[in-house]
Amino acid sequence: MADQKDRLDDFKVQTAKHPNISSAPLRPHSEHSKDRASKRLSSDSNGTSEGGVGSSTPVEVTALEESFRRFAIHGDTRATGKDMHGKNWSKLCKDCGVIDGKNVTLTDVDIVFSKVKKKSCRTITFDEFKVALGELARKKFKEKSGEEAEAEVFKLIEGKTPVIAGVTRAVASPTVSRLTDTTKFTGSHKERFDDTGRGKGKAGRVDIVDTSGYVSGYKHQGSYEKKINKPSMAKPM
Repeated sequence: MADQKDRLDDFKVQTAKHPNISSAPLRPHSEHSKDRASKRLSSDSNGTSEGGVGSSTPVEVTALEESFRRFAIHGDTRATGKDMHGKNWSKLCKDCGVIDGKNVTLTDVDIVFSKVKKKSCRTITFDEFKVALGELARKKFKEKSGEEAEAEVFKLIEGKTPVIAGVTRAVASPTVSRLTDTTKFTGSHKERFDDTGRGKGKAGRVDIVDTSGYVSGYKHQGSYEKKINKPSMAKPM
């Protein structure tokens, strides 16, 4: 009891010396946690750490890099857009008009790709991509300087997206057409289709028993019933 009384007296003395201590209400611990989380998110979005001074603006993606990413992820759902396969590299050069068939051919594109990529990799990064374009630019625009040629090639690619071709039509193969021609079927397979090539359904797969009472091949089925059931004409009086 004496110890608690001494602590209470000390608290009163400290309060008398510093009257502003109790003026600010104490905030719960949960609110402090929310403030720290919001501060971390804002610093991450600005590209700085919590202890950093100032904020740096996010890096702006150029039109050339945006086209690189679009072609890099084309046809591959697992691609991240940070590197590009040789197939998509060839498609980019074809769709953007880098390949002209004279100064730059598909063979040149493949050779440059193998030249700039690392030996242990099957893809190229964006930096290697620009180096490869520089190689092709000097081939395509021989009359211009290196920087001017690169600028011209960059203009051909900036803002472009992969060209999606139409649906591939099936090629008629003699082997396939022979296997699907119902007029050449024999045996039980022939009985599954009618003269027009349309399937008969269950009638072509199962032997359906005829319970009408007529022999097979009889062509006047039902004629007797029509004759018997024909309404008789009343004779005039």
